[in-house]
Amino acid sequence: MTTAGEAPIQAHVGEATALLKALANENRLMLLCKLVEGEQSVGQLNRGIDLSQSALSQHLAVLRSEGLVTTRRQAQTIYYALVDGPARQVLDTLHGIYCSPQSSD
Repeated sequence: MTTAGEAPIQAHVGEATALLKALANENRLMLLCKLVEGEQSVGQLNRGIDLSQSALSQHLAVLRSEGLVTTRRQAQTIYYALVDGPARQVLDTLHGIYCSPQSSD
């Protein structure tokens, strides 16, 4: 028997699971954390993350397929941005907890 409060959870459990699965990989989480601060090119995203170009491309493809990021092309440069929605809300919260100046105490 389901209660009225369970219906919204059941309707979105698949979406929540997909989001958490994407966030569960350290490299993808790091990429998304960088995008919380704003749009970045592939080159900017690759700086500070120890990934080969092909591995970076694979992780970005997963984020695109999950609908967590958008892309735009300017000449030969591709820029990535975090999509507004549940992923941004979760990442903003994580960023506030783990990346704020107080979190280093």
